[in-house]
Amino acid sequence: MLVFSRSAFWALFFYIALTLSPALAEQFLKGPAVIQTPTGQQLRLKMEYAISVAQREQGLMGRTKLGPNDGMVFDFGDSRNVVMWMKNTPLPLDMLFIDEKGVVTGVAARTKPYSEDLIPSPGPVRYVIELNGGRAQALGIGPGSMVIQGIAPPP
Repeated sequence: MLVFSRSAFWALFFYIALTLSPALAEQFLKGPAVIQTPTGQQLRLKMEYAISVAQREQGLMGRTKLGPNDGMVFDFGDSRNVVMWMKNTPLPLDMLFIDEKGVVTGVAARTKPYSEDLIPSPGPVRYVIELNGGRAQALGIGPGSMVIQGIAPPP
């Protein structure tokens, strides 16, 4: 009979938990998006899509890198007031609040990493896109910009 001490049991438990946790993380669909700025410039970005509740809860938590033209779309399914936060998120982010027609209605710029402060939408929105902090301003994305492709994941 194999006998484990308590410490050996817990060491094995945590080893298995840590090695499996990346495999158990939510997988996100990926696809291209195009955002048109108020000046007419069209920006091509690469998105991941957080559609399920579990995906929206995970979001970009724990990510230490995000490409300069990469982001994540959060789809809330219908238009409503939403609240975001930065818990367990090490990167500063820009949050684009987007209505059901794909129009950016507000931007929370350079949000504070790891903060549990609530970040409310400026009104009812269906989507939120998160980009690297400072990218919205650098790219000219602001209220009135419009997502003309890629607000929904590819089929």
